[in-house]
Amino acid sequence: MLTKILVTILVILGAIVYLRRGRGHKVNRIADMADAQKSPLLSRVIIYTMIAVSMLASAGYWGWSWYDNNTVVEVTITSPIEAMTNSYNVRKKDIEAQRITTVDGIQIRLSNQERLTIKTINSLFWSNSIGHLILRQYGQ
Repeated sequence: MLTKILVTILVILGAIVYLRRGRGHKVNRIADMADAQKSPLLSRVIIYTMIAVSMLASAGYWGWSWYDNNTVVEVTITSPIEAMTNSYNVRKKDIEAQRITTVDGIQIRLSNQERLTIKTINSLFWSNSIGHLILRQYGQ
C-alpha cells in the first residue's frame, strides 16, 4: 500500500516538474507561441484538474480500503472433529488462510478440517448509543 502512495506522489511530482520546465525545444516556435497564447489558462486548468481528480481518487481508494480492512466481522469456527462452535470478533485484515487474530489480540491457528463462517456485524453508527436512541425514538 505504501508503494502505491509513493508511486502516486512520484507521478505527481514528475508532472509538476514537466509542466514547469516545458516540453523541450521545438523546431517551429512561432506556431507553438501562437497555440500557447490562444489558451494557456485552459490547458493549465485541465492539467491541474486532472491532477486533483487523480489525487482525490487515490485518496478515496486508500481511505475505502483502510475502512474496509478495519471492519470488524464475526467469525464462527465450526470443528467437525470436536463437534464444537466458537465465535470471535475479528478485523477483516486479520483473517489469513491458516490463522485469524481477534480484536483482543488472540491468535487462533486453523486446521484444514475447520469451517469458517463470516458474518458482518451491524454498522458502527447503529451500534453506538446515539444510533440506539434514534431507533427508540422512531419506534424501531
